[in-house]
Amino acid sequence: MAIRPYWKGYLKLSLVTCPVQMMPATSENEKVRFHTLNRATQNRVVSHYVDAVTGKDVKDEDEVKAYQRGENEYVLLEDDELENVALESTKTIDIEVFTPRNGVDWIWLDTPYYLSPDDPVGQEAFSVIRDAMAAEDMVGISRLVIARRERAVMLEPRGKGIVLWTLRYGDEVRDAESYFEQVDDQPADSEMMPLVQQLIKKQTQHWNPKMVSDPVQDRLLDIIEAKKKQMKKPVRAKSKGKEKAEPVPSNVINIMDALRKSVDAENRPDRH
Repeated sequence: MAIRPYWKGYLKLSLVTCPVQMMPATSENEKVRFHTLNRATQNRVVSHYVDAVTGKDVKDEDEVKAYQRGENEYVLLEDDELENVALESTKTIDIEVFTPRNGVDWIWLDTPYYLSPDDPVGQEAFSVIRDAMAAEDMVGISRLVIARRERAVMLEPRGKGIVLWTLRYGDEVRDAESYFEQVDDQPADSEMMPLVQQLIKKQTQHWNPKMVSDPVQDRLLDIIEAKKKQMKKPVRAKSKGKEKAEPVPSNVINIMDALRKSVDAENRPDRH
């Protein structure tokens, strides 16, 4: 089944405009998901909104967004008021400014999307915008309404397409200096450095998606598969034997000794 575009609209640079479509670059569809059931009936549990004071259910038409301005005092905002906040950026990605790609730090990048032409006629305009940014090593900065909120976005040329990154708001990014101020700024030990560099060279590999596989999900799938089989077989009594605890690693006292042992272990013939 074809995946439906997350968003459709126009990419605009000055007088150049082309229709585009946007798709999420990541997916969580493969993750193990759970439903909450009533253990007694095996029926699914349904969540709903309840008035915090009266305890009564709240009807859908009575739900409204509100901003708290004081204790028990709120400013109510209707859906049409929220939708009309930034109408100009709901259907058009108008590139406002360009900036060097290496000037945008990773911490500002939030969620990636793939941007591609939505019409054969617009491919030429799309390609020239993409290739011009790539040639200058630049990215475009614009704005777009996503989920009723206007977000700053960054457009980065990538192969035949463009990756659109939503950017975090300024008040979401914390200053790193306050977290690292206690870290000693003295140069690293000159005797330890070559040992660590050896370890880095020995353990260097080309990037592979398997490096970020999820072992917890794999174990969950194993448990689920085992339970499926148990549902078809008689339930056996659980063993009363105690499980062996995993050994607790001892604390390393001498960093230099630990590094030397690590390098020696990497250089053993049986490691290759």
